Amino acid sequence: MRDIIAMACTVCKERNYSTMKNKKNDPDRIERNKYCRTCRKHQPHKEVK
Repeated sequence: MRDIIAMACTVCKERNYSTMKNKKNDPDRIERNKYCRTCRKHQPHKEVK
């Protein structure tokens, strides 16, 4: 049930993080506020394919 997903910065589109999510509990794409090394600050990161 748990799949590996990539998280990309919404500002610079850089894929910075990979994490796991349960598709049964979170069927939509998730968005988290994480640190972006390219932007050098906390930015919202969205799930990408």
